[in-house]
Amino acid sequence: MPTQQAIQIRAATLPEDVLIAEHFYQMWLDNDVSPEAMVSHWQEIVLQFIKQARQELGYQAFVAQVNDRPVGSVGCQRFAGLYPNLMATTERCDGYIWGVYVEPAYRHQGIATQLTKRANAYLKAIGCTHAVLNASPSGQPLYAQLGFTAGNLMRLDLR
Repeated sequence: MPTQQAIQIRAATLPEDVLIAEHFYQMWLDNDVSPEAMVSHWQEIVLQFIKQARQELGYQAFVAQVNDRPVGSVGCQRFAGLYPNLMATTERCDGYIWGVYVEPAYRHQGIATQLTKRANAYLKAIGCTHAVLNASPSGQPLYAQLGFTAGNLMRLDLR
């Protein structure tokens, strides 16, 4: 296993949008979503989302690499919102973190923590007042350690 000294977190480059999309897809698979539940053109959807988020929401991704090999990534941007935001941006300008992913062989070494901290710093730099994310059950302890609090999102299965 690699040592923590060899881990570098850096801003992703445009050609790495494909890597971010692949990591996002793999994140879902790792959270027990079957490949059959995913649409066949998932990569196109993610790449279009990134393009639009980059143009409109200050999107930025970060990559974790070990010895010049990408082993993890995260995306973040201003949150577009689910309803009209009536608060001043000085009070509420949420940033959204998504797609935190680390390859299995590199997990439990602090890489997801470093990626999330880098995303938090970026969101703060672009004027966000809060960072929000949707955590998988396995990710919840990590985000709690970073100061994220459980919210009031409630979900009802309508199927």
